[in-house]
Amino acid sequence: MKIARVVMAGSALLVASLALAQAPATGTTTDAAAAAPATPEKKLSYTDDYRISVNHDADSDGVIVFRVTPKGGAAQDITVTIKKGTSENDVARAIKKAFEEQLGSKGQSIEMEDGENVIIERSMGSKDISLLLVSSTVKGVSVKVHRD
Repeated sequence: MKIARVVMAGSALLVASLALAQAPATGTTTDAAAAAPATPEKKLSYTDDYRISVNHDADSDGVIVFRVTPKGGAAQDITVTIKKGTSENDVARAIKKAFEEQLGSKGQSIEMEDGENVIIERSMGSKDISLLLVSSTVKGVSVKVHRD
């Protein structure tokens, strides 16, 4: 009989703790998620040459965002706007144009290769960079960043 009471008490405690865990947060001034520190960025890797590969055509309008971080420098986001129906080669051209306009060509060479690849090579004496694909809202297009 004692075992049954202990099991029932344990079950009641478990049910109560689950109910509390699933209850919505009360109060509007603080929230556990808002109070949590931001997730640290993963460790960046740097090199002087990158290849951005584009595959498939755009099935929707959207935006592709890259982040360029010079070694020891501040990050800069490069934003590329793409329209539905844009071919993979034209997506690559738009990426190249955005890098030229937003990053500039001083300190690097930004070239096309095989129509669907963008090559970014740092000039001699320029700092190595980290290049990340941050996000893409363009459906159908696959974008990959490779160290060359």
